[in-house]
Amino acid sequence: MLFTFTTFAALVSLAAIPPTRAAQINVVVGGPGGVIAYNPSSVNANPGDVVVFEFQQKNHTATQSTLANPCTPMPGGFDSGFIPVDATNTAGPFPQAQFTVQDTNPVWVFCQQTGHCQQGMVFAINPGTQFSQFQAAANSSGSAAASGSPYGSPTASAATPSGTTTDHKVVVGGSAGLVYTPSNITAQAGDTVTFEFQTKNHTVTQSTFADPCRALTLTSTSGQVGFDSGFMPVAANATTFPSYTVQVNDTSPVWVYCKQTGHCGQGMVFSVNANESSPNSFEAFQAKAKQLNGSSSTSSSSGAPSPSSSSGASSSKLISGASIAAALIAIGFGFLS
Repeated sequence: MLFTFTTFAALVSLAAIPPTRAAQINVVVGGPGGVIAYNPSSVNANPGDVVVFEFQQKNHTATQSTLANPCTPMPGGFDSGFIPVDATNTAGPFPQAQFTVQDTNPVWVFCQQTGHCQQGMVFAINPGTQFSQFQAAANSSGSAAASGSPYGSPTASAATPSGTTTDHKVVVGGSAGLVYTPSNITAQAGDTVTFEFQTKNHTVTQSTFADPCRALTLTSTSGQVGFDSGFMPVAANATTFPSYTVQVNDTSPVWVYCKQTGHCGQGMVFSVNANESSPNSFEAFQAKAKQLNGSSSTSSSSGAPSPSSSSGASSSKLISGASIAAALIAIGFGFLS
C-alpha cells in the first residue's frame, strides 16, 4: 500500500540518475483569483531533474494523462489527488509535489477538477512541438474529470468503499518523545490517517520494511514515489499544530519513519497494517531501524520555526500496489532536533 499522490510516474531510482547535478524546476498550480493554469505550462527537463508542483488557491490536481487522451488519467500514471488551498492563504506555505524526471520522453499532465482540463489546464514535460496539439485536444475533450470541492477535500474516489470510514489520529513527537502515538494501527480501505505534529521538528516519510530509515522514493527500483510531509517545526509553546493526512486504499502494510537526524535510529517509526503474526511485524521494523541507526536520515535546515508553519494541514492519498506515488510536502521552516 503506497500513497496516491505518492507522486509521479517518472520518479526513478538513484542508480538511474546521471551523476550530473540535477535542476529543480518550479511549477505553480492554480493561483489567486481562481487561476486555472499551470505556470509555466510546459518545461524541458533532463533525467534526474526535479519538477516541483506548488499548489496554490482553490483545489487542483497534477494527474498524468496521454497525448491522445489529455483529460483522462493514464493507467498506472501518477496522480497528486486533489490538493485544496484556502483562498485566504495568499502568502504560503503551499503544499508541494515533487516529480523526478526519468528520461526525455514527454510527460503529459492535467487537472482533474471538473472542467479545468477542458479549459486548457494542462502541463507537459519535454513536449517538443506537441504542446499546442495536447492543449487543443484538451480544450475539445468531452471526457468527464473527477470533481473536488473548490476549497477542501474532494468526495471520496470510486476506490473508496461505501459505508463508514474512520480517521485515525496519530501524534508525532510531543511530550511522548521521539515516537508516533500510536506507533502501529490497523486501517481499512477508505480510512484516513491524520498525523498531528507536536513539539520539535519531525517528518512523516514513507519507507520500506527492508530499508526503514531511507525514503521509498530513493530506494524504489520501479519508479514508486513515497509520500513525505517534509519537516514540520513546532515551537515548544505552540497551541495549534500542523497536520498531514493520508487516505488508505487497501490493507497492505505501509512503513513510515522520521527523517530528522538520528530519530529513525532511535526507533521513531510507524506502520499501518503491519502483520504482527509475521516476520514483518512493527516490532521487527523498529528493531531494524535501530540496527541501521538511521544513518541515511536527513536533517532540516537551521533557523527558528515560522509561525505559519505551526498551523494548517496538508494531505496526500495512499495508493495501492505499484502505482506511482506523489509526494505532497508541507514546507517546514527551521530545525528543532
